Amino acid sequence: MPQNLIEKIAQKFTVDLEAGQQVHAGDYLMIQPAYVMTHDNTGAVIPKFKKIGVNQFFNPRQVVHTLDHNIQDKSEKNLQKYRKIEDFSREMGADFYPAGRGIGHQIMVEEGYAWPGAMVVASDSHSNMYGGLGCLGTPVVRTDAAAIWASGKTWWQIPPVVKVVLTGKLRPGVTGKDVIITLAGYFNKDEVLNHAIEFTGDGVQHLSIDQRLTIANMTTEWGALAGVFPVDEKTIAWLRQRAEYVKKRGLAGVASDADGHGEHPRLNEKRIKELENDIPHADEQAYYAKELVLDLASVVPHVAGPDTVKVVTPVSELAGKNIKIHKAYLVSCVNSRLEDIAQAAEVVKGKKVADHVKFYIAAASSEVQKEAERLGYWQTLLDAGAIPLPPGCGPCIGLGAGLLEDGEVGISATNRNFKGRMGSRNAQAYLASPAVVAASAISGKIDSPFEIPTEQPKTQIKINPAPAQKSVDVKILPGFPTKIEGELLFCPQDNLNTDGIYPGKYTYIDDFTPEQQAQVVMENYDPQFVKMMKKGDILVGGFNFGTGSSREQAATALKYVGIQMALAGSFSETYKRNAINNGFMVIEAPELSKDLKQRFGSDQLTIRTELKAEIDFSKGQLKVEDRVYPIRPFGVAAQEIILAGGLEKWVQKQLKK
Repeated sequence: MPQNLIEKIAQKFTVDLEAGQQVHAGDYLMIQPAYVMTHDNTGAVIPKFKKIGVNQFFNPRQVVHTLDHNIQDKSEKNLQKYRKIEDFSREMGADFYPAGRGIGHQIMVEEGYAWPGAMVVASDSHSNMYGGLGCLGTPVVRTDAAAIWASGKTWWQIPPVVKVVLTGKLRPGVTGKDVIITLAGYFNKDEVLNHAIEFTGDGVQHLSIDQRLTIANMTTEWGALAGVFPVDEKTIAWLRQRAEYVKKRGLAGVASDADGHGEHPRLNEKRIKELENDIPHADEQAYYAKELVLDLASVVPHVAGPDTVKVVTPVSELAGKNIKIHKAYLVSCVNSRLEDIAQAAEVVKGKKVADHVKFYIAAASSEVQKEAERLGYWQTLLDAGAIPLPPGCGPCIGLGAGLLEDGEVGISATNRNFKGRMGSRNAQAYLASPAVVAASAISGKIDSPFEIPTEQPKTQIKINPAPAQKSVDVKILPGFPTKIEGELLFCPQDNLNTDGIYPGKYTYIDDFTPEQQAQVVMENYDPQFVKMMKKGDILVGGFNFGTGSSREQAATALKYVGIQMALAGSFSETYKRNAINNGFMVIEAPELSKDLKQRFGSDQLTIRTELKAEIDFSKGQLKVEDRVYPIRPFGVAAQEIILAGGLEKWVQKQLKK
C-alpha cells in the first residue's frame, strides 16, 4: 500500500517491526527518534529519568539540552537551576547549549539536528518547526523524554495526515506568517486538529526556508501535530549555505560532538550528498484524510486576534479602525530569524517608534543577532527606538521584560496570543508578520507598511473517504486481554479540558495520593461524577477530550477511581500520551460518541447509559448492542506499555533484559 511522506519517515525511525511490516496512519509504533530536545524543562525531566533507575543515557548523541525560556531571570534560584541542568548535561555527555545561544528550536535547525527526512522530537509543542526543512518534528511529553534518555525509544501513534496544497506565488510584502495566519483563520473548524500536515503544490518552490519554518512552526496553533514541507532544491541549497557558513567561522558544533578536525558532525558535504541521492517523498496514490488548497497569490497581510489565532482580519481593514497599541514584539521561535529582522528594519528605517509604544526585539539565536548586526539591520531597529532583549524566549511566554499590563494592547510576531499568555488577562494581544508589527510600532496603532488590495483568500477543502477497513487479525501479547467488557458511562461535552477532569488547584500537591486523586476526579466538570460511576465502567467522552494543560493526573485520576479505559470521539494528543504513559488505555471511537449524543443528548454532564460494551482487541472492533464499530488496532507497542503499567516501568523492564 502506498505511503505518504509522514508514514515513510515514521517507517524509517520505527524499531521492532515484524518482517515486511509497513506502517500507516493510526498504527502504534515504537520509535527511536534521531534526536530529543529539552530546554528549561530539562530540570523537570531529570527526576523522571532518575526514577527509572539508570545512571547513563542510552545514547548521549541523541540528547540535546538548551537553556532558552527564562534566560532573563538572573535570580540565584534560576541561576542555580541552570547550573544544575548544565552540570547534569555535561556529566551525561549530552549536547548542551547555554542561555544566550538562542531558542532551542532555532538551535536544532542551525546545528543540523533537524535533518530532512529524519524524525526529531522535543518536549515542546513548537517542535513542529523542524518540518520547514522536511524533518518530521513532533512534540512529546516529559515522561517520553526521560524514556528516550534511558532507552533511546518511546511510542508514537501515526496521526491521520492532511495534504495542504499551496499554489501560485506570494505578492511582494506578503510573508509566510500571513500564510499560516490565513490558513489557521480560514480553516478554523478543527480541520487539522491532531493531524499531521504535508505541504505540497507548485507554490512551495517560491517559499524561502525561513518562510517554511514560520509556517511549520505555527501548524501547532492551527492544531496539528506536525507540519512537513517537501525536501527540494531550496532545502539542499540552504543546507549547503549553512554548512559553508559554519565551516568558514570554525563552528564545529558543541565540544561534545565535534570530530576534532573542525568539520561539523551534521552539517557537512558528505551528509548533504547522501540526502541528495535519497530524497524522501510520498508515493503516488498515497492516502490523505483531507486535502486543503490555498492560492498563495490570493493571500494578503492578516492580523489574528485579539486573544485567538482563529479570528483573522486583513490588516488593511484594521488600519482604518485606529486600534491603539502600547507594545510591539519581534521575538520568539516563529519570526525572529534574519529574514524577519530584515523586513522589520526595512519598514522602520529612518523612522521612530511612536512615543507611547515600546517595541521589543530579540533574535532567535546569537548567530542570527550577529548576522543582523553585521548587515546593519539590528542597528536600524535600535536607531528607531526598539528595545533589545537577549536571544531566547521571553514575553512570548510571559517571562521577563515587556509583558502586557492591564488594559494594554500588543501586536506581536509571535505564535500565540492566548489571553494572559503575554502578561495580564486584561490585556489584548494580536499576531501579525514582522513587517506589520514594525509598521504598527511606528504608527502607534495597528497599521500596514504597504497597500495591497484586500481580497478573500482562495481556498478549497476535500475530505477523502476512509479506505475500506478490512477485517484484521491483531497480534495480542501474552497477558494482554483479548476482550474488555463494561458499562458505558457517557460524558458528552466536547473539548472537556484537563482542569475539568482534574482541578488545577491539586496539580502541584506532590504528596497527593492515588486515593485522593480518585476522590476529586471530574470535580470541576461534574461534582456528581464520582457518585455516579462504578468501578469497571468504560468512560465515553466527546471530541478533543483532555484538551488544555499537560497535567498527567487528568489521566491517572480516572485510572485510580476505577474507570477501565476511556473511549472518545477524539483525544488531545497530549492527553493520549499521558494516559498511555501511565498505563491507562484510551481509544478513539468517533461514531460511538456521535451515536450516544444522538441517543442521549448533551444536556446532562454524566449519563449512565446502561449499555454494555465489548471491545475485541484481536479483531479491532467495539460492539454495543447490535452495532459494531471498527476501531484502530491497539498495536503491540501500546500493549507493551499497558502491560508494564506505564512507560517508566516499560523502560525499566527493557533495561533489565
